[in-house]
Amino acid sequence: MRFLFVHGTGVRRDRHDTLFALVRERLADRFPGAAVDSCFWGERFGAGLGSGGRSVPGLRRPGSPDPADAETAEWGLLLADPLCELRVLAEAGWETAGPGADADGDDPFAMPGVQPAGAGVLDLLHRLAEAPDDPRGELRALLDGTGLAPGFRPALESAAHSAEAARAGSRAAAEPQARELAAALARAVTAGALATAGADADCTAAERDRLVDLLTTRLGGGARVPGARAAALLGRLALRVSTQPLLNAWRGSLTVGATPALGDILRYQARGTELRAFLHQRITAEPGPTVLIGHSLGGIALVDLLALEAASGGPVPGAELLVTVGSQAPYLYELGALTALPPGSALPYGFPRWLNVYDRQDVLSYLAAPVFPGDPRVSDHEIRSRQPFPASHSAYWKQRSLYERIERAVTEAGIG
Repeated sequence: MRFLFVHGTGVRRDRHDTLFALVRERLADRFPGAAVDSCFWGERFGAGLGSGGRSVPGLRRPGSPDPADAETAEWGLLLADPLCELRVLAEAGWETAGPGADADGDDPFAMPGVQPAGAGVLDLLHRLAEAPDDPRGELRALLDGTGLAPGFRPALESAAHSAEAARAGSRAAAEPQARELAAALARAVTAGALATAGADADCTAAERDRLVDLLTTRLGGGARVPGARAAALLGRLALRVSTQPLLNAWRGSLTVGATPALGDILRYQARGTELRAFLHQRITAEPGPTVLIGHSLGGIALVDLLALEAASGGPVPGAELLVTVGSQAPYLYELGALTALPPGSALPYGFPRWLNVYDRQDVLSYLAAPVFPGDPRVSDHEIRSRQPFPASHSAYWKQRSLYERIERAVTEAGIG
């Protein structure tokens, strides 16, 4: 009797040798005299970046964020909370408040009856929210052309009647502060309309920025105020809480690091014939009954090979028992992505007994028996490693119950 171990996705020489040494030791203890071989395919049939990752846009070492990343992160934060910049202004105020201003920015020495400059901005905002749309104006055409028209007036009203706008307006005492307030209100309204439209928005960044400019002008402001406190704070916060800048900065290293695991799967789906031919050669290289143990993608390839061979001409010589561990083969079968078996088809005559081992904590393991109901050749066995994913995907090999269940399956198959 012989055991042939077929490793899974992402495994290369060092990891294979460590893993196989463990499997061989445990199987040898339980099956004295049995040959335990390995089918190492990772370097020959595994994936790699043939052009060194040149297909990855903006491949660079992580460093200072790109200005475009900062802008994207800032708008991501505004879409999640359109009033967040106004909230900063309402709470933090401006450093240019009068010398006698209290902690809330209120100046006890201000002239009675003189409104802060921000009050004029809020008045313009209320007028804009109440005024009928000009069907011929650039603003109307921009809203219609971007799909933001349905959410524009609700966004205007939300900002105009918000406590944040009222508070920020009361703190904007001077004209520079009022201009910053106008820009912040314009971004809040634009973000509100974008958030309402969601996936139905057809708005480019240039159109979004033009909308902000038009609204800022309507509210008595100008271009974005250099050194504005709220905008600067919002930008720094966005870079900290948004994942997009991190994804952009680390995309190259993430892609390179994920290539062995993800790339092996994609390569197998496109060129699995080569790996299956290699497995067939390794299985039939030695005479006598063979127990095939396939982990993850190794299990998928074995199911495909055994089913294809059984359906086309007969069983693979010597393949008496299949053990898949942490395998996605049943899931791919349901999807219609398993090479050998269309959804709903039965396992062909000549397919060997199949023991499928899974762990509920391993999100890459699936049940086989329920998708092949009534087939006595197929059984599932649960391992409870108590490890979270992804550690659970490799935690099978030290579990005593795994080898106990394999021994039982060998006995049931009459292999000796």
